[in-house]
Amino acid sequence: MPEPRRFIATAGALAVLFLCPFASALAQEGTSYCVMDSASGHVLSAQSANKRMAIGSLTDIATAMVVLDWLDVTKRDLTEMVVIPPEAVSFPQNPIGFQPGDQASMRDLLYAALMQSDDIAAYALALHVGQDLPPATPDESPLQRFVAQMNALARKLGMRNTIFVNPTGLEINERKLPYSTATDMAQLARYAMNRSQFRFYVSQKEREIAVDHAAGAPGGYALENTNELLGIDAIDGVRTGTTRRSGPCVVLSAARPPESVQQGEQYIITPRRLLVVVLGSADRFDVGHQLLQTGWQAYDQWSGAGRPGRRG
Repeated sequence: MPEPRRFIATAGALAVLFLCPFASALAQEGTSYCVMDSASGHVLSAQSANKRMAIGSLTDIATAMVVLDWLDVTKRDLTEMVVIPPEAVSFPQNPIGFQPGDQASMRDLLYAALMQSDDIAAYALALHVGQDLPPATPDESPLQRFVAQMNALARKLGMRNTIFVNPTGLEINERKLPYSTATDMAQLARYAMNRSQFRFYVSQKEREIAVDHAAGAPGGYALENTNELLGIDAIDGVRTGTTRRSGPCVVLSAARPPESVQQGEQYIITPRRLLVVVLGSADRFDVGHQLLQTGWQAYDQWSGAGRPGRRG
């Protein structure tokens, strides 16, 4: 029988055990997960969290952050229009019905990629930004330049077990398959959720976007977020993903009011936000919700013990 899941409450010998009825099932089905305190990066609970796995459309978190970082550096605007390239419409998932020559703003394409897993939106954004990035070699394509920035971001964040090969997470026609881990994805989500723009995008349940069709008639599309847990127990993001290799995956974020502790005449304010990453679980929403609930219990124990082992 698998060993019960442990929530480490101190940096030394003291540990608090929370027995979870679903822990054995998670181990048997090969689920990987990580529960992390966003403020410090401290891992509260984990199972196979450093196992390299496919992550599907969770890749869009990295895609979005490269786009947002590029916008910050270049001072370009989210209203800038992006043309849908011809090759993008060969993708298997096209819920919005993009056609070659259609145009949408960078903002609306970010909504489409992050809320509804639109691969064409992510691909079009990557090509648009990649064209503005300097090539490392003369024959490096705009798409390769963009993916190089995704991997540079992963290295910057210490994601040692992550390789991105495209901006969508799709595994079609790729000689080298992408992978990541639950711990690495928690670090990426930690970085992303510190950005107010990103938090707003992934917190929306519904959103109307505008598309200028190549045929000449403007149109709109009503997006619905694929994250079924939004709004439950203060969950405000972040992303779902599913491919044949990855199986169902989800990254969740939830915040509670900050802690305030008086030290002399000063008050120390500590944000409280948990990140939950679940990879390869057919019951990703149920598992993620339960991990969030037990994660808050572990957080309270860890915080009460003086936050031992925190990373920052």
